[in-house]
Amino acid sequence: MQSRTFTVLLSVGLATLASGASAQALCGGLGDRGQWIGGSESVSDVSLFSSYQDQMALVLGGGQYVSLFSVSTPTDIRVEAAARGVGDPVIELFDSAGNLVTSDDDSGGEGSARAEVSIAPGTYCLAMRSFEERPLTAFIRIGRQEHEPLTAGVATDMTTESDSGMASDGMGMDGPCNLDTAVGLALGETGMGSASEVPAWRFSVDGSTAVSVVAENQSADPYITIYDAMGGYVADNDDYDGLNSRLDFASPLAAGDYCIAMAALSDTTLPISVTVEVYDPAAAMAALYSRGEASPPLDGSVAIVDLGVLENRLRMDAPNTSDATWFSFDVPESGLILIEAIAAGGNGDPMVYLYDDLGRLVEMNDDAGGGFDSQITAKVNRGTYLMALREVNSGSQSMVRLVMERYVPAQ
Repeated sequence: MQSRTFTVLLSVGLATLASGASAQALCGGLGDRGQWIGGSESVSDVSLFSSYQDQMALVLGGGQYVSLFSVSTPTDIRVEAAARGVGDPVIELFDSAGNLVTSDDDSGGEGSARAEVSIAPGTYCLAMRSFEERPLTAFIRIGRQEHEPLTAGVATDMTTESDSGMASDGMGMDGPCNLDTAVGLALGETGMGSASEVPAWRFSVDGSTAVSVVAENQSADPYITIYDAMGGYVADNDDYDGLNSRLDFASPLAAGDYCIAMAALSDTTLPISVTVEVYDPAAAMAALYSRGEASPPLDGSVAIVDLGVLENRLRMDAPNTSDATWFSFDVPESGLILIEAIAAGGNGDPMVYLYDDLGRLVEMNDDAGGGFDSQITAKVNRGTYLMALREVNSGSQSMVRLVMERYVPAQ
């Protein structure tokens, strides 16, 4: 029987237990509240694992749980999250600088999240949250790709049985991705075609350039899966930006040919634009800022509306679009704040994120009180906070009334 470390941890909102000074400033501040896989930094090196390592986390209040790990050599890893009971976990993998490496929602099958990626030596943060912002208990597994997986994975559902009874690999003539018939794409080139017309695309890399693979048409709801030249599963993604798909490989893929298996979950006849481009870490971070999934720096590089000191109550109307609008405000003393985002005339679905000045997510909310309006209640300390407001429905816009109230403890 394989040996492994198994830990049970609790995340209430985002108030996970700190793992000590060694985690400070990791992943753009995300690591401040992380837990080392295996129990400590000294035993977190996935390159040296004899088997996978598991954690179990309970996430409450729309928060997220963060696992920390390292690799000492270039390593092909697998990261997974599977709900214990009902739930839909989402995972995002960040490098030590806070750049997004990859993300996934449902690639593990049956709502589980799974990603397989090659990474360079360094320290990494795996963030897990609930897609539906509901309480979630989930198992997290981190290991190398030769270790036993936690989830079934969508790739196993796409293989076919040969006459010998063995499943064919991804590049077999009956597999999901055939390099011989796939349409070629050069780096920086965009191809166009429906999933039924072009079920597979191919591209080549020389091993020196990090790349991103993007598939866009929200009405089609593209789903992409990457295989190497031997038919080995590399990574996949469904919903990265709305219903569009994207895979960012922050570390260069090994030199060789790759195949993109294309599926459309809504309409296989609609055209989908597919692009293989040079990975841009600055653009990846800008996309996170635009979606409200990471807070921008307070250096003027991103437009932030300064609301000043929140003395007691503030009310204002603001436009709400699918690109986040950022606000900052100062809290003069510890207490409680209430933030409400109310769509004018009920037209819209606003979402609100609250961060502290170090970029740590304090709270987030989409739908409160049985409707589409948002509400956040959070304990805060003295300091500067950032708030993002965005529309959940891509391409839509509306006016939202923002109400912010501050309460102080009774003396």
